[in-house]
Amino acid sequence: MNINYGARREVMQHIEKYMLDNIGNYLKPIDTIWQPADFLPDSSSENFLQEVKELQETAKALPYDFFAVLIGDTITEEALPTYESWLATVEGVSKDEEGGWMKWLRHWTGEENRHGDLLNKYLYLSGRVNMRQMEISTQYLIADGFDIGTDRDPYRNFIYTSFQELATNVSHRRVASLAKKEGDVLLSKMCGFIAGDEARHAKAYTDFISQIMKVDPNEVMIAFEDMMRKKIVMPAHFLRELGKKAGETFTHFADAAQRLGVYTAIDYVDILRDLITEWEIEKVTGLDDSGEKARDYLVKLPDRLIRLAERIKSPGLQYQFSWIHGM
Repeated sequence: MNINYGARREVMQHIEKYMLDNIGNYLKPIDTIWQPADFLPDSSSENFLQEVKELQETAKALPYDFFAVLIGDTITEEALPTYESWLATVEGVSKDEEGGWMKWLRHWTGEENRHGDLLNKYLYLSGRVNMRQMEISTQYLIADGFDIGTDRDPYRNFIYTSFQELATNVSHRRVASLAKKEGDVLLSKMCGFIAGDEARHAKAYTDFISQIMKVDPNEVMIAFEDMMRKKIVMPAHFLRELGKKAGETFTHFADAAQRLGVYTAIDYVDILRDLITEWEIEKVTGLDDSGEKARDYLVKLPDRLIRLAERIKSPGLQYQFSWIHGM
């Protein structure tokens, strides 16, 4: 990638004030936002053991694929140290602790951190999970890192986070709906609140790109095209279990999500369409030949991808995850 990082830094400084002026729309005050303890049985309560027993009875009824997806989602959320360190390297994110972008990064990380904490505790209490095997997968995912093709470019990184926050919103929202259908009202409520966080975060990153588009539309268009040609990879694409190669377990996790309809190839296309609409790609002006070609590629891409997505057959259930007790 031939990127003018000096120009990128100037743009990031330019939109920093916009971010700071609107940060209250994207993040919630720490003293009022929900915390994991708001949902889970209180270990100091006389009713703690009874509440855990009730939680376990409800969890027994949840399907195998459902638990596989929930565990994979939890591991993805718990690999947060990777995501924080990655965003800290983006060009234009000043290492000054008082800088605006570092403030955004720390507060965004703080909100995201609650997701893994909440889901981990639920899975522990459920009694259906081999926690040690799950914890090994989490440590592997953090240690293995990830390569998402963004380098230090803030444009590509914000396009990626826009896509990913929308994807996680879809996933957690669907898990919430399935949990409610299966009778687990508590888990449904938990995942619904997590999905709400992801929706706010997606709005932040899509707004950042909208602001960048106003001052550097050509480079944003080229960056968007580049990310879609590479394909947006999931944060957990190196997911593995003990004794497996990096990425080997991710395929089975993705298959379970596809079978359940939690996150599918069609959802990928729908998110792309949403971003094209959100950023008004077809109306953008001030493009050179490269930018125009990038836009032509982007506006035609959803129709091409949907034809491929509709041909994908739901994979059969053939895999035993080490994370789950029994099939």
